[in-house]
Amino acid sequence: MNAGDKRPLRILVTGGYGFIGSAVVRLAVARGHQVVNVDAETYAACPANVASVAQNIGYRVEHVDIRDRPALDHVFDRHAPDAVLHLAAESHVDRSIDGPAAFVTTNVLGTFCLLEAARRYWEGRGRPETFRFHHVSTDEVYGSLGPEGEFTEATPYAPRSPYSASKAAADHLVRAWSQTYALPTLVTNCSNNYGPFQFPEKLVPVVILNALAGLPIPVYGTGENIRDWLYVEDHAEALLHVLEHGVVGRSYNIGGDSCVRNIDLVRMICAELDMRRPGAQPHAQAIRFVGDRPGHDLRYAVDQTRIRSELGWRPSVPLAQGLARTVDWYLGNEAWWRALQEREGVGRRLGLGG
Repeated sequence: MNAGDKRPLRILVTGGYGFIGSAVVRLAVARGHQVVNVDAETYAACPANVASVAQNIGYRVEHVDIRDRPALDHVFDRHAPDAVLHLAAESHVDRSIDGPAAFVTTNVLGTFCLLEAARRYWEGRGRPETFRFHHVSTDEVYGSLGPEGEFTEATPYAPRSPYSASKAAADHLVRAWSQTYALPTLVTNCSNNYGPFQFPEKLVPVVILNALAGLPIPVYGTGENIRDWLYVEDHAEALLHVLEHGVVGRSYNIGGDSCVRNIDLVRMICAELDMRRPGAQPHAQAIRFVGDRPGHDLRYAVDQTRIRSELGWRPSVPLAQGLARTVDWYLGNEAWWRALQEREGVGRRLGLGG
């Protein structure tokens, strides 16, 4: 796609009922793009995430599993997309420890089926140069950092969990289809996301909802693990920016410029809640250190030189501001998260490794 091409696109978004996928759907529709949301509606899917655009004339939904190749072929033929933004994935590390099979079939086999459906469609259309297949991945494929340094796009892959291994395999498939079949692909590797509509099994919503319920706030190990935190709406903006301006065959790291220890992040959230929903004692008093996750990576940090220098993108929401927005959103949307708390696995410890 040319840098100056601002025409509306028809974008096939996989996993558009999920946390990051729904943020992409909302932003793309708001910008005038047509969106086809392909979602299998697994346990973490939430149609309410896109309720604000569900009646928009430019939005369509297809209830299709990305492992179903014939159904994908039908979706491509029916909607004739200009681009694919592939976000559908099993993504919770703890669940991958307890049940790795779903991660292998969805993240690896599903990506393969989507690549083949996209290749068939693209070749059938005469291999248009403007078509894009944008695969959304994670910084966890790079493994664990020591006390210094950052992951670059050239860092060798060294995944350490079933989740990150399955995403690494999918990344390799996408690059192979680019090299072998010349499919116009892009890959992005993001840091930890947080923000509105995050399914209540991830760290940030767990802290908020446990604090509100007066329950212990679990922190793995000693809380020294370091992550770079990226506000989800910043991530959605970056994904569309890469889709429209990225160089075919390139990968781009996307981070939030907000590296903190898990224990410090939890204390920041507790402080926000102390200002908004004070209890009899500071919420941080409820922090409890629990047994660590098997193979828990120590530190992630991404070097964003490439996306800044080549594409001119950088995050706009500082961590403190993003956490305040996130806490306010959960406080104001109790009906949304209450409806999800009865789903399988929510509210109990997963990923104990047997």
